[in-house]
Amino acid sequence: MEIPYIVEPRQDTGLNNGKLGIWLFLASEVMLFGALFAAYIMMRVGGPTWPLGASILNVPMATLNTLVLITSSITMVMAWASLMRRNYSAYQLYMFATVGLGLVFLTVKYFEYGHKFHDGLYPSTSTFLAIYFTLTGLHMLHVIAGMVVITYFALAGRSMFRKNPQWLTNRVENTGLFWHFVDLVWIFLFPVLYLM
Repeated sequence: MEIPYIVEPRQDTGLNNGKLGIWLFLASEVMLFGALFAAYIMMRVGGPTWPLGASILNVPMATLNTLVLITSSITMVMAWASLMRRNYSAYQLYMFATVGLGLVFLTVKYFEYGHKFHDGLYPSTSTFLAIYFTLTGLHMLHVIAGMVVITYFALAGRSMFRKNPQWLTNRVENTGLFWHFVDLVWIFLFPVLYLM
């Protein structure tokens, strides 16, 4: 039995099933991070004092991580564009580049966290640090999840590509939407936590 609307769009939404599913999933993610940002705003406004993020956090490392994630979004788009041109080897190269940039991001966060722990700064130290570790920790889990999916499609995509290139292209596009969302969350986290 053939499942309808895997490649062709549905008449009611104009989207195929995969893209509709990823947009619904991303809507739930917006609610999750939106609730956490709202909690942050309420605590910051309600607190008698609030530290400047730059006085506690490492702004240059966060700036580097911002550039790394923006670049990873570019490599993700290039992977999808390579599939659209039916260039599988370029696709794989860009997918692995995206995973590599994700690893760079996680490595920088590892050193940043390690420095905080070395200085005795833990989530229990202050409300600000509790929020910082919660938001950045949850974001890192999303980066890891994205890297797992990207690695899967980079390694196991050849059989899908041979059978039906459009199936793989759609799946990579949907994975890219998730990856761009993760990058966008960081674009909000960076100024809110580090610069304000």
